[in-house]
Amino acid sequence: MTIARTMSGVLLTRHGGPEALEWREDIPVPKPGPGEVLVKVLAAGVNNTDINTRIGWYSSDVTGATDNVDQEVDEEGGWSGSLNFPRIQGGDLCGRAVALGAGVSGFSEGQRVTCPTMMARPTLDNPVGCTVLGSEINGAFAEYCVVPAHDLHDVTASPLTDIEVAAIPCAFSTAENMLTRSGLSEGANVLITGASGGVGLAAVGLAVIRGANVTAMCSPAKAGAVREAGAGKILERGATPPKRSFDVVIDVVGGDGWAGLILALKPGGHYAVSGAIGGPIVTGDLREIYLPDITIHGCTYQPPEIFARLVRLINTGQIRPLVSKTYPLSAIGAAQKDFMSKRYPGKLVLIPSGGTA
Repeated sequence: MTIARTMSGVLLTRHGGPEALEWREDIPVPKPGPGEVLVKVLAAGVNNTDINTRIGWYSSDVTGATDNVDQEVDEEGGWSGSLNFPRIQGGDLCGRAVALGAGVSGFSEGQRVTCPTMMARPTLDNPVGCTVLGSEINGAFAEYCVVPAHDLHDVTASPLTDIEVAAIPCAFSTAENMLTRSGLSEGANVLITGASGGVGLAAVGLAVIRGANVTAMCSPAKAGAVREAGAGKILERGATPPKRSFDVVIDVVGGDGWAGLILALKPGGHYAVSGAIGGPIVTGDLREIYLPDITIHGCTYQPPEIFARLVRLINTGQIRPLVSKTYPLSAIGAAQKDFMSKRYPGKLVLIPSGGTA
């Protein structure tokens, strides 16, 4: 196929508010290097990590929730510290391979592909090292992006639409990683916070696949969507969960209710965290952790088998995300505003020029 020399997309020019995002129609189309694939973006999901990165929330200087950051942040605001600006964000990708770099095998032009947001890059010095699509390397908020071939997965056979595939990588891999790290098994009782969001709904559905008994925390207005995802019980957001009732807690909220989540675990229970939309600074009683032998799992690094397992579920149609709304990529400001409003359950997805449903 003929590939244009320039493309439209969104550049993050600095840490800051929506004004730090710049829509451009003259961005050079990247060329795939050795071992890389040029991917035409068909759809790209909206995630907390995009907004967190934009505002510099990953800096330790920031102590508030994502929707309450009004301070200047230092340059160490990305996943791994400083970003190289301008950066094309977008960690959720569904696309089509259109050009192969030297040495690429196992892919051909025209295949529909996706990839993990969190790309494992372990080293001897850092066994949990990773590269994040849309943070350390340019991502899917443009018409094209370049992805290392060894991170790509073929989803041509999947019955899911491009939009549905694009809603999976970040949310579902985050959820699957937490469930795996916590050892969630058949018959276990699990409490999932933030259950109406992308990660939360993914965790509900994936926990049901594992045969767990799911109690989910969400607002009453979104309880229907959470029940439809498979939750057996609903607790209202902000409620105090019953003590010593759960084998596993899956948390993306943190904030003021954190101590109650620890108390909700049975002795020997597991708490897994991969987000803090309610605030990253928490307080609790260490005795409630070490006396009942509670295990805490901080979950960022994802071994490759996490996403490989999801791809099998994608290609067999065993998972299907809830997508509440789609937007043209040029309307990213409105999409992120709607995302932060928490009006919609599940995922919001952006479609670049030429993308399909």
